Amino acid sequence: MKYVKLGKTGLKVSKLCIGTNMFGSGYVDDSQALAVIDAAHEHGVNFIDTADMYNGGLSEHVVGKAVNTKRRDFIVATKCFAPTGPGPNDRGLSRKHLIDSVDSSLRRLDTDYIDLLQVHYWDPETPLEESLRTLDDLVRAGKIRYIGCSNFSAWQLCKSLWVSDKYGYVRFETVQPEYNFSRREIEEELFPLCEDQEVGILPYQLLMGGVLTGKYDRNEEPPSQSHMGFHHAQRARNTYWNDRNFDMIEKLKKLSLEIGCQITQLVIAAILSKPVITSVIVGSSRPEQLRSNVEALDLTIPDDVLLQINEL
Repeated sequence: MKYVKLGKTGLKVSKLCIGTNMFGSGYVDDSQALAVIDAAHEHGVNFIDTADMYNGGLSEHVVGKAVNTKRRDFIVATKCFAPTGPGPNDRGLSRKHLIDSVDSSLRRLDTDYIDLLQVHYWDPETPLEESLRTLDDLVRAGKIRYIGCSNFSAWQLCKSLWVSDKYGYVRFETVQPEYNFSRREIEEELFPLCEDQEVGILPYQLLMGGVLTGKYDRNEEPPSQSHMGFHHAQRARNTYWNDRNFDMIEKLKKLSLEIGCQITQLVIAAILSKPVITSVIVGSSRPEQLRSNVEALDLTIPDDVLLQINEL
């Protein structure tokens, strides 16, 4: 397994991170999820990403159960921001909601600490100083060890880093953006900012909700028990289920055959070939999928193939 530093910290994480938004969803049962985590442990994958909003908190429950006896071997990342109840303070990045969310995540994960807490979205209604001071307090209290953000634009991350520097608060060591061959806008500003400030990038939706696996037919409905057939993948389907991306799949199939690998392996290796990328978040519903993704870390893509991929 290949490991890399998380941001400017000394923490080492695997270049493959297990995405768990399908855990607790119903079409991936708990025994499958546990088998995936066991396979990850076997292959040295030590990084797991979840969120309090994934399937009403069930994802965190499953992750906690899966890593319980080997907690020290895993770097567990979760997120907060999304509504966790009907009240006006049950969402956002206020001091109240951050503390309540962390305590609830700790209970669901059945752990004493969260390795990486990521704020899921920017909160325009809460002063940035309030959020960062609270996160700093939570780190000092030992409830979380590092902090990151998700779905932040370059200016939002830059402003956050400035506030942390000004007041001496802990800073965001990572950013988790949506990034794939169809969505490359972060290359323009977020990439250079993160490279300059040594902030780790943890992209998600590399496979466009599963469209880039090549297992779907554009002219047929996705199977009901597949990721794209399940209700929680509806946004990904609305975004990525289109002729342009299915045409892209045909090109990727040819390129993967050319170098003798699977499409998913080609995608993972291509994204990781960018030095600014720390680790890629990819979900697996079966151990064999996890093993295939691990093999992608040893794949070297010829320069001419990378050029063709970047021109997709």
